Amino acid sequence: MGVGRVLLVCGMPGAGKSTLARRLAAERDGVLLCPDDWFVALGLDPHDARRRRAFERLQGAQGLDLAVRGLTVVFDFGLWTRPDRRRWRDRARSAGAAVELHALDVPLVERWRRVERRNAEPGAVVISRGQLESFERWWQPPDADELASYDAPPGPSRP
Repeated sequence: MGVGRVLLVCGMPGAGKSTLARRLAAERDGVLLCPDDWFVALGLDPHDARRRRAFERLQGAQGLDLAVRGLTVVFDFGLWTRPDRRRWRDRARSAGAAVELHALDVPLVERWRRVERRNAEPGAVVISRGQLESFERWWQPPDADELASYDAPPGPSRP
């Protein structure tokens, strides 16, 4: 079996990452890795940064192992900063996998509208307006040079 692909989905809360990640996993017959799903299912605090970093490292290592086995793996980790994205890209490439970046950059006002609606859903990771605004300082949207450092999706290009 050949080496697979790693799809990194990045963006801030409310940008549509999880929706896109689920769609990509379904379209590509891939494995979806979403820490939020696990935190909620296990009754853990999804805002515990130390635990989240440890969990993402563990889940990411598992994802890279799956990619080495020829699978497509979708990382729904947020990946707000360039160094975080670069580290996962480099790890996946070192394992021999192709790596795509799917970025969503949505204005804060629209993301708050979506988060506010999602907060009312059962099992949602609740985020306050203050938290959402405080996260802004971490967001580094990918520029053209960064996007060019990733592999293109297979097949015909999409609009």
